[in-house]
Amino acid sequence: MKNALIISKTEASIKAVTSLLEGEGYDEVQCTLSVEDAKEKLSNNSFELIVINAPLCGENGLEFSAYCSRKTKACIILVVAKEKAIEVFDMMDSYGVLVVSKPLNRKLFKNYITYSAAFKDRLTAAEKENEKLKNELEEIKVINRAKLLLIQCLSMTEAQAHRYLEKQAMNMRTSRLNIAKQVIRTYQN
Repeated sequence: MKNALIISKTEASIKAVTSLLEGEGYDEVQCTLSVEDAKEKLSNNSFELIVINAPLCGENGLEFSAYCSRKTKACIILVVAKEKAIEVFDMMDSYGVLVVSKPLNRKLFKNYITYSAAFKDRLTAAEKENEKLKNELEEIKVINRAKLLLIQCLSMTEAQAHRYLEKQAMNMRTSRLNIAKQVIRTYQN
């Protein structure tokens, strides 16, 4: 299920963007006219896409775009007046906010959404890979700590400690990590 949040100061622009998003398969589109309400929605929900139609009530939309970039993993599209687009792009580029000029072209907006989703998918895959590598590194640290304890406490060589952990894991039908944790509990002071 694809979901989005739209923030704009006018109902007309909310309806127009909602129509575009629904046409692109967004099932759940939440809308708001205020930054405060948008922040509340962000604290209670996770969105794939945030569309900000600048200016907003009480601010130009740039601060809120930066806020969304820091606080969420959503793709953020900031819609601004044509004459300000290049200037705003330069300011928002470092936040990863896609800046689009008004008036919205349906076909271009569809492309922006597609590219944003593809970028988000790539980012999510990279984050998952990063998390997997962090877990593997932590596992290696625990196993190496267990080997060190076996070497220190039982006068094993590194090869013997390695073989011991593997053999125990195979015999007990569990992972080397579980055996390493048991060794650490047993021999750590």
